[in-house]
Amino acid sequence: MTNIPSFSSAKVLVVGDVMLDRYWFGEVERISPEAPVPVIKIGRVEDRAGGAANVARNIAALGAQATLLSVVGQDEAGSSLEALVKEEGVDAILHRDGSISTTIKLRAIARHQQLLRIDFETQPSFEILESVLADYAAQIRNADVVILSDYGKGGLGHIEKMIDIAKKAGKPVLVDPKGDDYSRYHGATLITPNRSEFRQVAGSWKSEQELEEKAQNLRKKLELDALLVTRSEEGMSLYRDGSALHESVTAKEVYDVSGAGDTVIATFGAMLATGASFEESTRMANRAAGIVVGKLGTAVVTRAELENQERA
Repeated sequence: MTNIPSFSSAKVLVVGDVMLDRYWFGEVERISPEAPVPVIKIGRVEDRAGGAANVARNIAALGAQATLLSVVGQDEAGSSLEALVKEEGVDAILHRDGSISTTIKLRAIARHQQLLRIDFETQPSFEILESVLADYAAQIRNADVVILSDYGKGGLGHIEKMIDIAKKAGKPVLVDPKGDDYSRYHGATLITPNRSEFRQVAGSWKSEQELEEKAQNLRKKLELDALLVTRSEEGMSLYRDGSALHESVTAKEVYDVSGAGDTVIATFGAMLATGASFEESTRMANRAAGIVVGKLGTAVVTRAELENQERA
């Protein structure tokens, strides 16, 4: 087993799309007389930090130093999001854009089942993204590792420049990708697509050998040091030059996979920031993923939970 390091001196800069995950918990006891839909009576509302903010809070939960750089609206949701991440020990640098609304994913849940999700989102302005880029160049000097969390909401409009700045500063830059155009991630240290995201870019495969060929071809094309494909019930696979490491799934029970990718890249980045190898970082990220999928919604994994799992 991989030893769990002390994360206290590890510094990780997280940049990307943040969002507020808002949960409405209630009970369904009848069908609406207006339409054939359930009526949910809300009993509790809970807000959680999502997207890049969830990556940052996962890093902080491990005991590492997390700095979050992003854009929110000049609104209640933006203020709520900032308060949430600061409560969890994240150093938040959130640029306020009065022309947009903070991204919200609103979920209605009854009896542990999601009935409905409503999304509110708008793209940040060019001027705000320029100011984020300037802050990024200043903050990167203090970071051991950089994580770019792309949720396709427009917060990483300058991602090519960000990767270039990180490389010139000698900082590893990890990317959680989105969409079908990975050319914008060219030159990153590592990207972490999930199985369906990788299939969307590389096409389907019928064997482990074919998967490895596709992964290595994409890694070489994008000039990445490594490619980490998270594969749900099949665990995860790390592809480097001339090698492949496969880690089997460790989850005892899969309850909710939302936010699991955030936990994976957060744990990998925090491990790398302590001086751990790519292989050690993969093993620890896989263990963290096995814990977080047993929790409801966007959640975190603590260092203590990793230790308890190792003893189990």
